[in-house]
Amino acid sequence: MKFGPVPVDQSAGAILAHSVQVQGAKLRKGIVLTPEHHEQLASVGMQTITVARLEPGDCHEDKAAEMLADALAPDPQAAALRVTQPFTGRVNLLADGPGVAVLDVVALEAFNLVNPMITVATVPQHQQMGTGGMVATIKVISYAVPNADVLEVARLAHGAIRLATPVYQNAGLVVTDIPGGPSNEKGIAAIRGRVEALGMEMTDIRIVPHQTDSIAQAITEIQGDVAMILTGSATSDVADVAPQALRAAGGQVDRFGMPVDPGNLLFLGSLGSRPVIGLPGCARSPALNGADWVLSRVACGIETTGADIAGMGVGGLLKEIPTRPQPRASRR
Repeated sequence: MKFGPVPVDQSAGAILAHSVQVQGAKLRKGIVLTPEHHEQLASVGMQTITVARLEPGDCHEDKAAEMLADALAPDPQAAALRVTQPFTGRVNLLADGPGVAVLDVVALEAFNLVNPMITVATVPQHQQMGTGGMVATIKVISYAVPNADVLEVARLAHGAIRLATPVYQNAGLVVTDIPGGPSNEKGIAAIRGRVEALGMEMTDIRIVPHQTDSIAQAITEIQGDVAMILTGSATSDVADVAPQALRAAGGQVDRFGMPVDPGNLLFLGSLGSRPVIGLPGCARSPALNGADWVLSRVACGIETTGADIAGMGVGGLLKEIPTRPQPRASRR
């Protein structure tokens, strides 16, 4: 691609590089100049104009962005994505429903290394998405790039972006009640909002005493593809009441504690084939916390092991919440 100033009368067929105001109208950058445009430019005394002109082997920005989107999501429906029309060298990949972004990070890093004019930006790996949320944006920065580079990038990152959608339809919640404890009503509402944001239904809610036997029975009887436990008193040890209740019900605890704050006191396990999530107390608030990360992945069928949770620590220092200002600061 050639870029630079040329005489106005020699700019036919070139791409206008910078917007220009003429005769009460605006010629926007990116348009292909015609003889009529020459007359408008000459009428305001312009003798030269900065343009871009494609050369053999070049690919126009819109065509390149479209080709790259096709490579990243070759089957948008299967990837639960919606692809926008190219405009000014940009195409967006949008979530076609609730879910979690699944990215081939190595392939996407390779994508961005081929040519600095060819870029893709995404949400973080396993980011929870709502319908219409932008998962990725492809942007070709210059007006044209070598077609060979476009083909190479497309090869390197084929199928690198998709949305994992929920594999479970509903969830049940066991809440333990402690006299004088926190509001169950607000906590249930916050958790219901999380479940519904994933396109699932809160199918069963049971409030029981904060006792091992009561919780164990509720876990066994509760309806829902995913079971959650919200205790009235914080779970402070792997042998505390709620984890012990899961074991007593015949289930297992796979991980207690996570390096995400707020959210440290979460535990994850299972009862038969049903996932069980022991929610931290911060899940009573709608503010983002570690429980959101685990619930969204579990709901979408993404394997979530102890090692996966351990890996959440980098980036796991989340925002302070209004009800707990500066809780990590030492007090004197």
